[in-house]
Amino acid sequence: MTALFTNSTTAVVAAAERVLTKRYGVNVHLADPEDLGGSGQAAVLRVRVAESPIRLPRTLIIKQMWDSRASGVEGFIREAASYQFANSLARDQRPGPELLGHDLDQRLLILSDLGDARTLGVLLTGENPASATHLLMALAQALGRMHAATAGRADDFAALLRRARGTLSPQATADDVEAVLPSVPTLLSDVLGVSTPAEVVSAVESASQLLSNGSFRAFTPADLCPDNIVVSTDGVKFLDYEWGGFRDATLDLGCMLVSFPQCLCDLGLTVEQSDAMVEAWRAEIAGPRPQLLDDDVLYPRLLDARMLWVWLSTAWHLPEDYARRAMERDHVLAVPPAQALASRWAGLALAADQIGADAIADHADQVMDALNRRTGFTG
Repeated sequence: MTALFTNSTTAVVAAAERVLTKRYGVNVHLADPEDLGGSGQAAVLRVRVAESPIRLPRTLIIKQMWDSRASGVEGFIREAASYQFANSLARDQRPGPELLGHDLDQRLLILSDLGDARTLGVLLTGENPASATHLLMALAQALGRMHAATAGRADDFAALLRRARGTLSPQATADDVEAVLPSVPTLLSDVLGVSTPAEVVSAVESASQLLSNGSFRAFTPADLCPDNIVVSTDGVKFLDYEWGGFRDATLDLGCMLVSFPQCLCDLGLTVEQSDAMVEAWRAEIAGPRPQLLDDDVLYPRLLDARMLWVWLSTAWHLPEDYARRAMERDHVLAVPPAQALASRWAGLALAADQIGADAIADHADQVMDALNRRTGFTG
């Protein structure tokens, strides 16, 4: 079947009605579509359930992908499989909205509506330190619950991908990420005048195994950002699963501790807040992964995760990429690139110093100082 994609709101709503009617065997009428704004490659609408013989939520979210490129098709398949996988979890363990219907040919998803939930970025803006810490701990707990509920279930996710007519791996994409790591020493030398010791390069090469062979694998939305995380009446929820898959769970925690390296958001975490997040996450995942209660197991692995994200963030944000800057400028917690990177390298230096990884700490301090000089901050 060849699907016809259109950006007509009426057509998208009609398609969603057909999907719901087919799934539930009753006629469902949707009304009052509200455009929530998409990425340019998708329509995202909120609709009211006007008529339904069965019990459905009062409002629903419809998402239709138009991107016909291979990456867009892969993203939809991963997102559909991710929501199906999440539906298999107990309600209090689901990391995001409930999937109520979908159509692979039309690349259409129908989701429960989280309401006017505010994003993490908005909520952290202007919060006092105590309130921010409680919110960050809730975030870490939600992440840990998701990891605990999905640990060891990569085969179930793989089966859903196969059923979606995909030949995709359950592994969250790692190849293109690993490919940029070798460029970082040259980038640091050319742009900042900082050389990278062989010992540090070797440590990063060893740490990169986490990206594909981590032993504490669990489900991840992968595209973690304060703008993709909301706080609703049901707690912290994660959105956007286009890159959903399985990877070592410490990579997700490390991602948050370095303030979401894919973007330029800066949480401004204190040492105390970081420690509180680690403990909140560890308390949730300790059931299926009791090894992580051992500091000698957790903290070296967490340093590896942080180091990988800081290096990747540097590869993504240190070069002058104006197109990328334009996409990230609207993020609520976004700061200038050098400022975000300096904060991330500073956090890496502290984490490395905490476990006696002196070479990594010294190198991170040098990079941080060079970045601070670029921003005019001298300490």
